[in-house]
This record gives sequence, C-alpha cells and structure tokens, in this order.
Amino acid sequence: MADEKLLEYLENFISEQRKTRFLEILEQRTQHITVAIEDVYQLHNTSAVIRSCEAFGIQDVHVIENRFGKRLDKKIAMGAQQWVDVYRYKNTGQCIDTLRKEGYRIIATTPHKAESRLEDFDIDKKVALLFGTEREGLSKNALRESDGFMTIPMYGFTESLNISVSAAIILQHLTSRLKTSNVSWHLNGEQKLKKRLDWTKKSIKSIDDILDRYTLQLQRQS
Repeated sequence: MADEKLLEYLENFISEQRKTRFLEILEQRTQHITVAIEDVYQLHNTSAVIRSCEAFGIQDVHVIENRFGKRLDKKIAMGAQQWVDVYRYKNTGQCIDTLRKEGYRIIATTPHKAESRLEDFDIDKKVALLFGTEREGLSKNALRESDGFMTIPMYGFTESLNISVSAAIILQHLTSRLKTSNVSWHLNGEQKLKKRLDWTKKSIKSIDDILDRYTLQLQRQS
C-alpha cells in the first residue's frame, strides 16, 4: 500500500505518455528467462548483451566478474542498464548457487556440446543461460555445474559466434516462442509495481528533493 501511494505521488512528475509506456513494456517483461555472463573481457560485449536483454524483455542480468573486474560500458549499453536489474558476482559458483535457489535450470551455451539445439530447447521451466568469454568460452566450473547445454546450429566454417551475437539470436528465438506458449512468463503484480516505482524514480531528475518533500508531507499528516 505504501509503495502504491508513493508511486501515485511520483507519477505526477512524469508524463502520461511515459506512464503508459512503462505499463506497455512491463507486459512484455519476464524473469522466466535470465542471462548470466561469465568473465567477458571486452567491455562492449557485456554492454551489448545487456542491451539485447532489455530489447527482448529479459528483466534480470547476472554478471560474473571474477577475472577482469567490472565490464559494463554505459555508452554501448545506451541506457539499457537503467531498465534491467544487473546483479554482480565475484565468482561463478556464487552466481550459479543463487540462480539455482531461485528455481532456474542452469544452461551453458556452447558450440562444443550439442545436447540441445536452440530450436528444440524446452522453454517450459525457468532457465538461466550462461555465456562465456570470447575466446575461451565458459569455464570448466561453469560447464561442470550446468544442468544442460545449448548450441546454435551453424552451417559454415566458423565454429563460434561473438557472445553478443549469440545472446541476441538465442534471446530473440526463445522470447518469441515464450510469448506464443501457454507458459506463465509474465511478471506478477508486485514485481510490476516494484519496477514501475523504480523506473519512475529514475525518470525524475530532482528525485531526492521530491522524496524528501513526500516524506515531510507524510510526517505532517501523521
């Protein structure tokens, strides 16, 4: 109830068009599929994957930064990091443990294990897609701890694709299938409210002053 009242107050400071846009986008958002990126070296690749996640409606992105530190270039992500939730981990095990506790199947994307081709992949259960480094792919630990493997069918001499290209292909295919399935993939009411509040705050330049004013108003009413 408190969040609903705060949202109602803050929405006075954004346009009707933006409020409508938030509602439209949230109807296409999902946590049924999530993405984990392991130790990607090139800044632009991590940023491009996050951008693809946002474009295809993936709400959560998990970034493992064991070897190379923070790998997010805001210029390449083009603001996408504002609209998705990015979670950071110091190692792969911590990330996989967290995802598994949240009910995800851990699926390693790799061209070297053809257990499941993209077009045949089962989308009925929640899935966390693991993507690895540009040259080395996923670590041995990530492959060992995964519940399964997925590969993109390719018919040329090239053995693998750039990570950002692979992510875009897989996410476009799986989210398109998800939207025409009977799977319950939408965010629930509480999740939508939380994101509306978050996005509204991020849309207001003087948000700190406005929140202070709201708090003062509540104090006067009590």
